[in-house]
Amino acid sequence: MSERKIIHVDMDAFYAAVEQRDNPELKGKPVVVGGSDPTRRGVVSTASYEARKFGVHSAMPLREAYRRCPEGIYLPVNMSKYRRVSQQIFDIFLEYTPLVENISLDEAFLDVTGSQRLFGSAEKIGREIKERIRKEVNLTASIGISYNKFLAKLASDLEKPDGFVVIDRSNFKRLVHPLPVKRLWGVGSRMEEKLHALGLRTIGDVAQASPLYLKKQFGVAGEQIYMLSQGIDDRPVVPEREAKSVGREITFPDDVVDEEVLLATLMQLVEDVGFRLRRNKCWGRCVTVKVRYAGFETHTRQAQLFRQTNLETEIYTEAKKLFTHLYDGRPVRLLGVTVSQLTFSEEQQLEFFEQERQKEQALAEVTDLLRQKYGRPLVMRARGLERKE
Repeated sequence: MSERKIIHVDMDAFYAAVEQRDNPELKGKPVVVGGSDPTRRGVVSTASYEARKFGVHSAMPLREAYRRCPEGIYLPVNMSKYRRVSQQIFDIFLEYTPLVENISLDEAFLDVTGSQRLFGSAEKIGREIKERIRKEVNLTASIGISYNKFLAKLASDLEKPDGFVVIDRSNFKRLVHPLPVKRLWGVGSRMEEKLHALGLRTIGDVAQASPLYLKKQFGVAGEQIYMLSQGIDDRPVVPEREAKSVGREITFPDDVVDEEVLLATLMQLVEDVGFRLRRNKCWGRCVTVKVRYAGFETHTRQAQLFRQTNLETEIYTEAKKLFTHLYDGRPVRLLGVTVSQLTFSEEQQLEFFEQERQKEQALAEVTDLLRQKYGRPLVMRARGLERKE
């Protein structure tokens, strides 16, 4: 059996890059997408690389971003535009393989193991995709290629922006082992501190440690980071149509305590999940919220909905309740939301809807069309998401 070939594509500062592309006057300037008035409550969705030089990053409160970068250009989120651009990019991916796992609008894994007979090596495919994104979409992407998902994602981040890195078995130790332990999936600030206290500062240090010792210190997380340090990650690329759930999560660069920021982030995650559900013509009945505190302590809570849905309004209402039960005021490292128990048949789904519910679903679809055409929502629900400007 041939070794898997996985490509990870990560668009560079996606939202900000789209705005700079569409307005040449913004090129080379610090652009922060998240809200047009940084003195009000809000959260940074994306910061251009020019803004990142000032310490601005995603999930940061807008007010903090403004304190660090008062000369920045602050723009509202134009999600409908970013979704249209994302669809252009994903259409390119699907020309090379049906095995595309979209992590978000600007990030995806592609399994091209079986595509190499048609299109050439994984490296050739990766370079073609990168060049096509540049020519057809006028944006840059960072590409990572390896034999599993963890290493492909790690590779895509090594030379950002506009990077292209291949990690194979011949260069794995040279490229990966010198990296700091925080580059391992699941290592937050508290776990990083504890690893440092144990004398483990690099991925190579973890690889040299005893797996039993790591398990004793960190439980299952210790086993996981040891396996990753050895370059072992057996998770497959799962296309959404075959997935049993659709989810989205974010690991904050810095732990977040501000509940308003956490709720604003939860809303963004729900919007992404709802969009992906509708794009794939599927509905879910179970909502799960995950909160990971500093120190890797993770809690999840889930609830069954009265009926299946792909509407952000209904998903967010339940997700907010779950978050309120989970959140205890401590700093949060990771926040996630997942919708599961999926149905993919539209005809079957509509049998469960009473007449009023069908009207509500139709309204959501019309609203999507208006957003795609005009770039901003023109129809708002009286009992919709509790948005805060």
